[in-house]
Amino acid sequence: MGPAQLTLDLTPDPRLGRAEFMVTPANAGALDAADAVADWPSGRLLVVGPAGSGRTHLAAIWAADRGVPLLRGAGFTRPGPAPAYALDDADAVAGDAAAEEALFHLINRAEADGTPLLMTARDVPGTWRIALPDLDSRLRACPVARMDRPDDALLTMALVKLCDDRQLALDDHVLRYVVARMDRSLAAAARIVDALDRAALNRQKRVSRPMAAEVLARMTQTPCP
Repeated sequence: MGPAQLTLDLTPDPRLGRAEFMVTPANAGALDAADAVADWPSGRLLVVGPAGSGRTHLAAIWAADRGVPLLRGAGFTRPGPAPAYALDDADAVAGDAAAEEALFHLINRAEADGTPLLMTARDVPGTWRIALPDLDSRLRACPVARMDRPDDALLTMALVKLCDDRQLALDDHVLRYVVARMDRSLAAAARIVDALDRAALNRQKRVSRPMAAEVLARMTQTPCP
């Protein structure tokens, strides 16, 4: 048995399946790059994107497709042999000497064995402040696929899907109002739909523009005109 490792569940949350990954120009390039494993130089790829861009969702899909767990960068320890490796928030190893060493050895072993390695991070390795020079060099040589902050199309699709899941009705004009004023992240979309659903249930009313404005103002602590 290999060393202990921190993982997410092997079976992804249904909300992190491929069917739930909504493709728009903000993420299509990264998805195509992740699927094109045969084209990866040295068998590895780094997907970078801001919080809420969906990079963890993409990594979960990739790991599930290959039947492997999704590893975490925080507290990372070198895993045992596997047909593929997926490491979410790889930049979290920075400043942890043991985790940096473990990632360096994983990269070397994966390359030697011809095993694909997908990593995600908030930004490119030059911003991570890696202390181990050999690891920093290996990471900087890794090809990068970028995910942009969710665009209006992706946020709209996410809100519609989340509302459908809850059987929550949201008129088009209310939907446009919310998209124009919300934080640009998929996590924010989930929080907003939850808050709207609770407000609608408590008042036994359909979600209106004033109700949406009130919910957004309460969530941001700023007025929503």
